[in-house]
Amino acid sequence: MNKRENPKYRERVYAIVRRIPSGRVMTYGQIAELLGEGYTPRTVGFVMHASPDGTPWHRVVNAQGGISTGRIALPHDKQQRMLEYEGVVFDKNGRCDLQAFLHIPKRKSSTRGAK
Repeated sequence: MNKRENPKYRERVYAIVRRIPSGRVMTYGQIAELLGEGYTPRTVGFVMHASPDGTPWHRVVNAQGGISTGRIALPHDKQQRMLEYEGVVFDKNGRCDLQAFLHIPKRKSSTRGAK
């Protein structure tokens, strides 16, 4: 079984995506960076193609703030329409302003070892 087929590998991606608030987005690369070694933007994208119900897959965009679902058997603008419904604004080139809509998760502060 390769990494992308491993349920634990996939679940780590989905756990982050489920925490993206409505009206915000994260990039494939941002998620890969948070997860660390063994994850790349491309592998995160592959994992997202099989996301289970209840996972807000539409809140993950490419590094330019654009939609990367054009080759999937969905209406070509479904992801953008879903994000617009949540308040995300796209320009005429189909990109959202990442400075305005990017979700940056708070890191859990570690108190281990603190005395």
